[in-house]
Amino acid sequence: MNTTVVGRNVELTEAMKDHVRKVIDEVEKYNLGIMHSVVTIEKDKRDFFDVEIIMNIPEKGTAVVHFKDKDMYAALDKAKDKLEKLLRRYHDKKTNYKQKDRLEELIVEEAQDEIVEMPLDIEKPLSIEEAVEEFKNSGLYFMVFRDVNGEKRVIYRRKDGKLGLY
Repeated sequence: MNTTVVGRNVELTEAMKDHVRKVIDEVEKYNLGIMHSVVTIEKDKRDFFDVEIIMNIPEKGTAVVHFKDKDMYAALDKAKDKLEKLLRRYHDKKTNYKQKDRLEELIVEEAQDEIVEMPLDIEKPLSIEEAVEEFKNSGLYFMVFRDVNGEKRVIYRRKDGKLGLY
């Protein structure tokens, strides 16, 4: 991840830059694939430090956090706390356990939809009455047979309880 540290009206020392890098490294624990971050430290006329952290997160967009304090290190730590809260919320939404459970249920349901091939016995021609009797005794949902004229026919149970014939 690229980190840029900018100081406005303040000269940044190596200790300040190291503290900023530690803060950014602590935030990386959420594994959100942060691409770039910009930390701006500005000192105003009343000697307050305004810390702004901007992070570019894929799929989420840009996260921006501000904090102002008399002490630069305190302002940076408070801004880090705000940023951690924001990133933790996003991380929790991304890895929601309810969605994982739902996905596992869907995978189990998909595994139950298995197609089993059955042999089709339509060599012997049947009359429609014989086919109806055989269908009632078999307990099948539908039955394919050849009628006495040699045509393929399908008999099935309709929603209203009657039998249908194609």
